Amino acid sequence: MARKLESLLERLDEATRLADLREAIADLRDVYEVEHLVYHSVKSGGEQWAALTYADAWVRTYIDQNFQNVDPVVLACFRGFTPIDWKRLDWSGRAARQVLSEGLAHGLGNQGFSLPVRGPAGQFALFTVNHRIGDESWNRFTRQNLHDLLLAAHYFNERALLLDGDGSYPNASLSPRETDALTLLAAGMSRAKAAEKLKISEHTLRVYIESARFKLGAVNTTHAVANALSRGLICL
Repeated sequence: MARKLESLLERLDEATRLADLREAIADLRDVYEVEHLVYHSVKSGGEQWAALTYADAWVRTYIDQNFQNVDPVVLACFRGFTPIDWKRLDWSGRAARQVLSEGLAHGLGNQGFSLPVRGPAGQFALFTVNHRIGDESWNRFTRQNLHDLLLAAHYFNERALLLDGDGSYPNASLSPRETDALTLLAAGMSRAKAAEKLKISEHTLRVYIESARFKLGAVNTTHAVANALSRGLICL
């Protein structure tokens, strides 16, 4: 699993254009051997951007039919903060059944989960995994991969915002894990030692560091540590 996450982080680190992220989402789909992967971002002003592997015909149909207004996946994710397994949603309504039947007709798999991601200034995004597989195999897949894909969703969102020129975080605040990661690095620990101290993998530690760097507008890890110290976000 670590290899798969590492593959994504390296791919995203190389991205210099939004178009590179569209290639990265396709590569990640192949790495995880699933039917589709989707990243869809909506800013507070309504501007949207997506990197996805769905068929163009399904995207056009979805937009033309305004399915986002009745899609149980979108509605559930917009209201919550936790990953949503599609099978746990209510598809009994007429509009919801139409979304599902149209999607299946356009090549969607029968299984899916979507991860809501919230960014600065009201930005909202969905990171979706879709596959055609039986229930038992799907449950096994989600148990094995959900944590890594959750980290990937946040990292992908941050990279997309950065490349889109909307990566500023005024009055940035760090999460407890981001604070811990930068504090240990500021104290002189290596990444390996910091990960061991926090009882997480180095790949997970890297996600926290990159997230903090992005929030602080830092060009590298050293800059992020210095920035956090100067703002009083971490202390030694």
